[in-house]
Amino acid sequence: MHVAVGSTNPVKREAVERTLAQFEPTVTVVDVDSGVPEQPWSVDETVEGARNRARRALEETEAAYGVGLEGGVADFDGVPGLSLIMWAAVTDGTRTECGGGPAIRLPDHVAGRLEDGGELGPILDDLLDTDGIAEDDGAAGVFSAGLTDRTRALGEALACAFGPFRVPHYESEGETESVN
Repeated sequence: MHVAVGSTNPVKREAVERTLAQFEPTVTVVDVDSGVPEQPWSVDETVEGARNRARRALEETEAAYGVGLEGGVADFDGVPGLSLIMWAAVTDGTRTECGGGPAIRLPDHVAGRLEDGGELGPILDDLLDTDGIAEDDGAAGVFSAGLTDRTRALGEALACAFGPFRVPHYESEGETESVN
């Protein structure tokens, strides 16, 4: 199975390879624009970025599926603070499915820097004196004490988006969209 990932980030590639390992995927990474800000600020913006990445990756390749993975931040009713979120989109060119991964509350001092216009990866690199945390454990790893990490969190979102393509319960459902 050939899968195109709409990102050159090695964590995103690894998330696809690990999550879809039972299908023995051939994974191609494609540098595409998400069409949303570097720091998506809502579920809508994060999902839109994932959809755009999936669609654009498929358009650039001969893959069977395009995959988009996007992290963002969002406020949720009934949940204090600002949360890190992970979303995935998968398209076969006819239909697109989306799935969400874990959400974790960000510390208030991190949320404050985001609200001042910062981006999560560079903020964490500054706080932790690291370089490229977004291509490693990510905020999910940092704020879960290593109980999860960015690769696993994105993989969970991907599993939820890819699953509907593999089971018969969704055969006549799902969003249809043209990738042309």
